[in-house]
Order: sequence, then structure tokens, then C-alpha cells
Amino acid sequence: MMHYLMGDVQGCCDALERLLADIGFSPSRDHLHVLGDLVNRGPDSLGTLRRLRDLGASATCLLGNHDLHLLAVAHGVRPAHRQDTCAAILEAPDREAWLEWLRQRPLADVACGWLTVHAGVVPQWDRDITLSLAAEVQTVLRGPGLPHFLHAMYGNEPARWDPRLSGVSRWRFIVNALTRLRFCAADGTLEFATKDGAAQAPDGFAPWFDHPQRATRDQPVAFGHWSTLGLRCSPLLLALDTGCVWGGQLTAVRVDGGRQDLHQVRCNQAQAPGPGR
Repeated sequence: MMHYLMGDVQGCCDALERLLADIGFSPSRDHLHVLGDLVNRGPDSLGTLRRLRDLGASATCLLGNHDLHLLAVAHGVRPAHRQDTCAAILEAPDREAWLEWLRQRPLADVACGWLTVHAGVVPQWDRDITLSLAAEVQTVLRGPGLPHFLHAMYGNEPARWDPRLSGVSRWRFIVNALTRLRFCAADGTLEFATKDGAAQAPDGFAPWFDHPQRATRDQPVAFGHWSTLGLRCSPLLLALDTGCVWGGQLTAVRVDGGRQDLHQVRCNQAQAPGPGR
């Protein structure tokens, strides 16, 4: 079986179709791992969900910040942004089925030895801790307490991990780390305001993956989310958000058998850059 990790699709269903064709993807033979931000800002979010759901057990799709934003809008927690493109999902006669499918997606996974997340991993977490904490929040997202949690999900505090955190503060931190992280300080404090590339790190901060005491430094990690970072492919790090929806490319990398085969297609329709969560 061939395993492919794919960066942020964000509703660019045409690019998704072309990339699947480029790699000759077969659901009976291959497995696709999408690193979150399945929807929003691109022209066909509903079509993207339909295509990914139709792959069934041959696709593992992580939740990203835009996917959580859709759930929040659907539950009346947040208004839709001017640049959102999820109306077709929210207005669909079977919208509840799509929202139910979306909230069942994981926040972290392992694919051929790669720890996969949407955004990043804080320095204090190793692979097992990351998966365990992701599972905590997944239980909340899949349970009856989802509306309550969505109301408490937004915010930048607490900004530093403490295993003694509990309740919504603990879950908010986990969500922020897994779906929003770009920069952190030497003491593990997270910074969310800066959306530029690695060279524009704010004073006292660095990209999360450059932290010298990072517990996952010997663990291969793949992530998306950071389009201004650009493509990075190394034996221990894959950054795969190559800005498809902003006029860049949609990227997939084959990771089975110790290989890294790169495949890319350019998006035919670009959105103007806008604010993200």
C-alpha cells in the first residue's frame, strides 16, 4: 500500500482531483492522509468534503483551524467571515450529516511512522503525549458537549503548556497547539499573532520545530497550516501547506517504504490573502 501525506486543500476540489489523478491514487491500493483545513476559502468546500468522504477508509483527514471554524459557525458560536466559502455546506439539506462527519475527524495521527498534525507540536510533548492529548479533545468534539466547548475554544490563553491544566483551558491549549501553532519561545510559550514565514519570527520566538529541547526532535513530524513557511522536506520534517488556495500549489508526498516522492499541482483559482484564526 502506498501512503500519501497531503497539505491544506481548503475547498480547492479541482486541485484535489488533479493531484489524485497525478499520483494515480487508487482507494483499493493507496491511503491518503490530509493534514487538516479541508474546507474554506477555496471555491468548492462541499465538493471537497464529498470527494474525501467518498474515499472511505482509504483517507484519514485531520481537523484544522478552518474546519473547526466551520463547526463554530454552524453552531452559532462565530459569525462567518467575509472570505468564508462554506455556505454550500451550511445550506445543504444534509448539512447535519456533513457536520457530523467532520467532527469525527482526528486531530493527530501516525502514518508510516510520521506523526501528523495540522499545525505543530509544543516542545514538551512527545509522540505518545501528542496522540493522547489529541484524543482527549476528539472525545469532546464527538460528544454532546461540543457546543459548550466551541464557545470556550477561542482565545490565546493559556499560552504555555502545564500538565495540570484541566477542563476547557486544557482543551483550548491543545487545540491551539495542534491547529494554530507557528512560533514558540524557549520556555514553550506560544505566539499566535505572527503569520509570516520563519525569517519574520517575533523577538524571543522561533519556529516550533526549531526548539532545541523539542521532545519530538527525533520523531518524523508532518504538518500543514503554514503557507508562508513554504515546502520543507527532510527525513524528520515535512511542511506541506504550499498555499494552494493563495495561488500556490497543492502538495502530496509519498512516505511509505522510507521514500519521499513529491507531487504537486497548481491551483486554478486563488483567493486574496485574508485573516485566519
